[in-house]
Amino acid sequence: MPAPRKYPLELRERAVRMYRTAEPKPVIRRMAEELGMHHEALRNWIRQAEADAGERGDMLTTAEREELAALRKENAQLKRANEVLRTASAFFAAQLCATRRDVDREVVKGHFRQAVAAA
Repeated sequence: MPAPRKYPLELRERAVRMYRTAEPKPVIRRMAEELGMHHEALRNWIRQAEADAGERGDMLTTAEREELAALRKENAQLKRANEVLRTASAFFAAQLCATRRDVDREVVKGHFRQAVAAA
């Protein structure tokens, strides 16, 4: 469960929209003070909105972040599944080797008995 947001989503969207439609662009620190929020929060929201709009190439878009999180989660699940399969494979291989050893011993004993009886 994600942590609760300090600022409502509606306030975030409204603040970003106000900044992006303003001409000339206001000072982020002053605008944040007027809206009653931390200036770095507003700055991050604006940067993310610019990335989502394709105006920034140095950040992932929201969709890319979501996809990356989903891929990381899937990767972790696959690693866990591979570990389980690797452990099960080792277990069954050990069981098979033990069974083969027992069969081989019986074959050797049988050959030995035949050789002793023939002699």
